[in-house]
Amino acid sequence: MRRKLLNILMVAVVAVFCAGFSPARAGAVSGYMTEVSSTATAMALVDGNTGELIFSKDCDLRREPASTTKICTAITVLEHCTNLDLPVPVPKEAVGIEGSSLYLKYGELISVRDLLYGLMLQSGNDCAVALAVIVGGSVEGFVKMMNDTAAKAGAENTNFANPNGLHHADHYTTARDLCLISVYAMRNPIFRDIVASKRHKISSGDRNFPNKNKILFNYAGGNGIKTGYTRAAGRCLVSSATRDGKTYICAVMNCGNMFEECMRLMDEAFSR
Repeated sequence: MRRKLLNILMVAVVAVFCAGFSPARAGAVSGYMTEVSSTATAMALVDGNTGELIFSKDCDLRREPASTTKICTAITVLEHCTNLDLPVPVPKEAVGIEGSSLYLKYGELISVRDLLYGLMLQSGNDCAVALAVIVGGSVEGFVKMMNDTAAKAGAENTNFANPNGLHHADHYTTARDLCLISVYAMRNPIFRDIVASKRHKISSGDRNFPNKNKILFNYAGGNGIKTGYTRAAGRCLVSSATRDGKTYICAVMNCGNMFEECMRLMDEAFSR
């Protein structure tokens, strides 16, 4: 009787011990131990179809996302604009914006589609403001639309204060949320086409520019998504790749070797 009670006690202790250190409690999904070492301050890698978390490091840490913000900007525009090819005049608010730029001129006519390519390939901060005013009526109105989009995508620790990712004390997201917003955005075929494009020529004028995302050029199956950098945010990247019908999306935040790190992590995911 004593031995039987001892065995029951040992089983109970082992069960409690394992529960305390189970992959589920650590945030793992489908048997993966998701916490991995990374040169990024924060990172997440998810299944590109389901959003299921595969690898992570401080994935819920709030940080500034720099120009990866524009992922949400682009999908918000696509969900609220019915005629992408209609030429629209550049609003005055979009002229002279600091940082990466298409150097838009006040009143020049350009299509929403071309602005989206300028936004995602050239990372035009002026394109972001132009789209915000054109689609949302004002930057403030559009930012509210962006935050609604992020919430629809399942982002729970995100607040956007502008459409381009320039430094703002109340502008933040997380690596996990960036991945969820990206999964949501990649379900839109126009968004997928834009972020997978290696080069774009503006239909009006002589602007012709490459995509700044090296994943498209240097990684097998690479098909997106967006780079970003500010001094406050550091180097940020959301990458995507598809092989044999399987897609992974990886977000790294404040990562000096962002391209190499995303490729390494996606290699690890594909190898499994």
